[in-house]
Amino acid sequence: MKPKKYLGQNFLRDEKILKKIIEIASIKENDSILEVGPGTGALSFEIAKKTKNFIMVEKDKFLAEKIARDLQFPIIDMEKQKEKNWKFKNKKGVIEGDILKINLVELIEKNCFQNYKLVANIPYYITSPILRLFLETAYSPEEMILMTQKEVAERITAQPGQMSILSLSAQYYGRTELLFYVGRESFSPVPEVDSAVIRITPAKKNRKKEENKIFFRLVKAGFSSRRKTLLNNLSNSFHLDKKIVAEKIKKAKFNPAQRAQELSVRDWEEIVNQFSDLKSNKKL
Repeated sequence: MKPKKYLGQNFLRDEKILKKIIEIASIKENDSILEVGPGTGALSFEIAKKTKNFIMVEKDKFLAEKIARDLQFPIIDMEKQKEKNWKFKNKKGVIEGDILKINLVELIEKNCFQNYKLVANIPYYITSPILRLFLETAYSPEEMILMTQKEVAERITAQPGQMSILSLSAQYYGRTELLFYVGRESFSPVPEVDSAVIRITPAKKNRKKEENKIFFRLVKAGFSSRRKTLLNNLSNSFHLDKKIVAEKIKKAKFNPAQRAQELSVRDWEEIVNQFSDLKSNKKL
């Protein structure tokens, strides 16, 4: 079949890479696996050999129907389904539809998938929304093994000095690892970029929504101008006197002249603690 560019379709063909992903995922017979964007099913067939609890979500109608037929899995069409009943009889099936429009919590609850792994060669153009969906949901995966664009993988797993809003967002919710690189020649058609496989292990913290909101408001303010210091960005964003902002940054044991990309998640949490008193006057 001819890949659809608007869906970001580039199909993994390298058998060695497929086996490496399966080995890293360490799938056992009773593990629950959710795959997003299975495409032609190269990875799916290998997963299906390892576990009996396996659900796939594929946006392309032709591919969803084909993989369901080839694996003899039941299929649910999101658009045609009126009652949106996400339950599969034997914890295996294919959902034809957009992962970003699905009721993920209901899908997990209906199929008793609370302890699951996400394995996916995700469409690169929606990497950030997919990360947010799975990291911020009530049921985050035990582990995420993801293939994504090389540069994006490096940003997600960056260390202090190269941090960004994307890396802080991912690392706020869990531990990130860049596992290995995948050359563009491993795909058909050959894309214009190289890829990488990463692992994200979500933390088992029950963070409050208000806590998350304040953390990311400060982070976004800190990154509002990459060339400016923390002092300038935070004072300008929240319309605060620079002396007050400098004092708070110093109390968190950081230099006001530092830049946002130099700080880790833990560093930002220290800064958030110093600014917590601003919640009462609605500065945050």
